[in-house]
Amino acid sequence: MSETPNAAELETFVSHVVSGRPGGRHARAEDRPPASETPADAPARSIERAPGRGQGGGTEKAGGRSVLRGGANLALGSAVSRLTGFARSATVVAALGTGLFADGYNVANTVPNILYILLVGGALNSVLVPQLVRAARRDADGGAGYTDRLLTAVGCLLLVLTLAGVLAAPAIVSAYADYDGAQRTLTVALARMCLPQILFYGMFALVGEVLNARGRFGPMAWTPILNNVVVIAVFGSFLLVAHDVRDAQGITPAQVRLLGLGTTLGIVVQALTLVPYLRAAGVRFRPRFDWRGHGLGAPLRMAGWAVAMVGVSQLGYWLVTRLAVEVSDKAVKSGLGHGVGYTAYANAQLLWVVPHGVVTVSIATMLMPRISRAAADGHPATVRALVSRGLRLNALVIVPVSFLFLALGPQVTAVVFQHGITTEADTRAMGLMLTAFAPGLIAYSGQYLIQRGLYAVQDARTPFWANAAMTLAGALFSLIAYWTLPAEWAVTGMAAGYSVAQVIGLVWLARVLRRKLRGLDTVRVARTHLGLALVSAGAAGGSWLLARWCAHTLGSGPAGAAVALAGATVLFAVIVAPVAYPRARRLWLPEEPARPAPDPEALPRVIDPDAPTGRHRRM
Repeated sequence: MSETPNAAELETFVSHVVSGRPGGRHARAEDRPPASETPADAPARSIERAPGRGQGGGTEKAGGRSVLRGGANLALGSAVSRLTGFARSATVVAALGTGLFADGYNVANTVPNILYILLVGGALNSVLVPQLVRAARRDADGGAGYTDRLLTAVGCLLLVLTLAGVLAAPAIVSAYADYDGAQRTLTVALARMCLPQILFYGMFALVGEVLNARGRFGPMAWTPILNNVVVIAVFGSFLLVAHDVRDAQGITPAQVRLLGLGTTLGIVVQALTLVPYLRAAGVRFRPRFDWRGHGLGAPLRMAGWAVAMVGVSQLGYWLVTRLAVEVSDKAVKSGLGHGVGYTAYANAQLLWVVPHGVVTVSIATMLMPRISRAAADGHPATVRALVSRGLRLNALVIVPVSFLFLALGPQVTAVVFQHGITTEADTRAMGLMLTAFAPGLIAYSGQYLIQRGLYAVQDARTPFWANAAMTLAGALFSLIAYWTLPAEWAVTGMAAGYSVAQVIGLVWLARVLRRKLRGLDTVRVARTHLGLALVSAGAAGGSWLLARWCAHTLGSGPAGAAVALAGATVLFAVIVAPVAYPRARRLWLPEEPARPAPDPEALPRVIDPDAPTGRHRRM
């Protein structure tokens, strides 16, 4: 079809993603339960407002127009956030470059994020929504007390971790980079100023997941824009007052404080701006320290596996960081005039993950409450249908974009990063790393959606073991690249190894979830991915040839790269759209998945906090 979707069709599309049933301009499906749903099941579909203090327990339906607006807000907010993130990254690279000076800042600024994810972030992002949804269904107060206790407990943990991190800053820096002299002094000073971010990263994730569980998807997507704006202002100021600084020896203490405290200010603004939305969502937070005997054991057990999984991941990331920093040092000593180390790797990965953040995370965030309710009610067919739809919707964007990155990596990085002191050679190295990352994007995003299905059915062990195998494979590939490739290509080889490792994790997770759900709609999911891959491969070849012609004719500077990228992207879209668009329309108007009677043998039951063992039926 040549027509484009109108606003009503877009509303229908979001409705299907959230609720899994037909809607449209005239059919107010959100105002009535499906015929197969009993009155007792109806409360399971309420996520917009769980009863809170002083509210009287009013609820809205999951498929309601407030959720539609939330879904649209989520996708749009994520896209704008990523666009401002590009501007942020470009400003940082313009100010610091991609050499050792930039590596020092990036190590210091990345460490708090790594520690947060390692110690608590992975658990928050994976287990909170299912547990909050279950508490809202199970508890007489709609989960208000459970939410208060969870917020209090995690907040205390974050505060302790933040204080410990600041005190241990020198040792933490030594674990990630073997610096000495002025480079080490700069990195440790920046780390001390950046490590308080742990507390605010945690606050942001915690409050955001509470809002997501209540169907308020927009705020968590929009507030990172404020962080990006603050950091852009900070590094724009640094570029004005310290444009001649090129290394750790030339920077003043005041300039160090501008970078460190300014970066931390961004995440502080991001986290605190989210807090008022709790009241709007009906949450009246009151610190609660009576943690025993109130059902916190289940999330703690699942969180233990999630933390262990993230810990294994961070071991792999630590290894890549150390190897990439050493490659950067070797490159400088050998006279290589452009950045091929950690900063180039981190920036390429930042671009690579953007489609995942905008598309995959948005789909998973909107589907997760629905999947969690279906799992809690013992409806494996509904879980299976929602996971399948998520994977196929995700493929419509992720598969073409991965091939676009494969063909146009250097052009993308030139347009985004070739400014200030960053040279054409710097961005070409980043572009080749982006090309090496590209094949793994499909597997990486597929894993994310399948993991959400496993967490919904109370399985946190499988993601751990799959991730352990994937991390081991990635570490092995990185070591091989470090030992066998010259400095110019070593980190690009690590990126390629990372892509291969993602496929290993995807295969493992998909096999397990398929067994647990008695199927995973594998044929339709595979057919969607394969069809898009074939047409995208042809489009990528044509786009690559056009980009080469543009570079030969116009040069490979930022202007030539921008023309090449624009023209090649248009050509790519013209080829892919006739295949992708009909598939999208079919997903917008799917058949209603069957809703059978609950099957307690197929999925775990809701945990009963009053049961003597606190255990649930395992599959």
